[in-house]
Amino acid sequence: MSAMTPGRLESLRAALEAVRLARVSGSVVGVTGLVVHASVPDAFMGEICEIHARHGTGMVPAEVVGFRNGQALLMPLGEVRNIGLGSEVTTTNSYLRAPVGDAVLGRVLDGLGQPIDGKPLQVGRYDAVYRDSPHPMRRERIRRQMPLGIKAIDSMLPCGKGQRVGIFAAAGGGKSTLLGMIARFARADVKVVVLVGERGREVEEFIEDCLQESKQQSVVIVATSDKPAVVRVKAAYIGTTIAEYFRDLGLDVILMMDSVTRFARAQREIGLARGEPPARYGFPPSVFADLPRLFERCGNNASGGGSMTGFYTVLVEGDNLSEPVADETKSLLDGHIILSSKVGYRPSIDLLASESRVRHSLNIGESDRVAADRVLAFLRRYANDKAAMDFGGMDKSEVSRRQDGSKRIDDFMTQRPNASPPPLDETRSGLRSLAGQLPTL
Repeated sequence: MSAMTPGRLESLRAALEAVRLARVSGSVVGVTGLVVHASVPDAFMGEICEIHARHGTGMVPAEVVGFRNGQALLMPLGEVRNIGLGSEVTTTNSYLRAPVGDAVLGRVLDGLGQPIDGKPLQVGRYDAVYRDSPHPMRRERIRRQMPLGIKAIDSMLPCGKGQRVGIFAAAGGGKSTLLGMIARFARADVKVVVLVGERGREVEEFIEDCLQESKQQSVVIVATSDKPAVVRVKAAYIGTTIAEYFRDLGLDVILMMDSVTRFARAQREIGLARGEPPARYGFPPSVFADLPRLFERCGNNASGGGSMTGFYTVLVEGDNLSEPVADETKSLLDGHIILSSKVGYRPSIDLLASESRVRHSLNIGESDRVAADRVLAFLRRYANDKAAMDFGGMDKSEVSRRQDGSKRIDDFMTQRPNASPPPLDETRSGLRSLAGQLPTL
């Protein structure tokens, strides 16, 4: 008999998996915090199991998140009140999958992809929520600008189709308002909105106030703050999978997620519950492994294959951008928008602290680049000389000249959330005009 080579062994394993039709049963042997311990032979990581609640009260789906002492560690995707010792656990031989197709447009789904808007969902295809990101050597370069309808961004921090941008601010700093403006104004074929850990009362407000006319071209995935941690995490993957589907059809897709911080906190709950050691700020290593896996799936396909532009909000504790989740997110994305209460106009984007890493690669005219650089140079010099201006270290006429320039910038950048968005050409011409009116410093 010939030796079993690694290739033949792998083929045998694949064949056995293909014919593994029987569902395997086990039972609950313990519960520790968020984790259900079960004796389930042949379960695998990420598999969805069914825990049969006592007294015929239904079934609770749960995901295999680890193994310990020969037992499977399950994170329930629902309530566990009627689960007890000996409750039957059945494997399903499958991962969590997301509904995709035109049927999800205009719909509101929960963190597991089930409709919560009162209507049945009929789709013919479900895609696995865990997928590889586009090949790094086959991605189309980010060259086409994505008009967002927000003057401060379109003029100074232009966003490209396929770019991934972080929106950073403290609590109450305007993250959701800015995300709502992007949802309302941006031009895209499909918009996917993922609300992770949000307050329940804000969901309908966001849908009615921010999506409006584009609702039928949008999909909203909601996992409110009271849902299990694993459901809050899955919401991000469900939304990303749906956005990937439409991108792969060749469409321009915008993915908006609010927020990365609550996604990371939910992943921390899962990691600590399954026994991972706490590391930076109490976050286990899995958090910082999952963030790039999530972000890298957003982007462009090969040339002409559609785009997927991502906007991810990040809650910054006390304007501390070195906080682990904020710092890691900032390093992984293609640009960051910093909101600050010190800025006089709204949306309160700190143009000096913010950055678009693809600004110089986009198809923008040279005169527009020069104008933006001139505005940034004025703001930088104005900030550096602010102390001298405030404490009499500068001639009054010079102070007045500079304050006039600062006011012109504030007036140009100010934009009401409910106002009609200006066309991109109008924003560009306005920027050039503004740059020509600024005093030379």
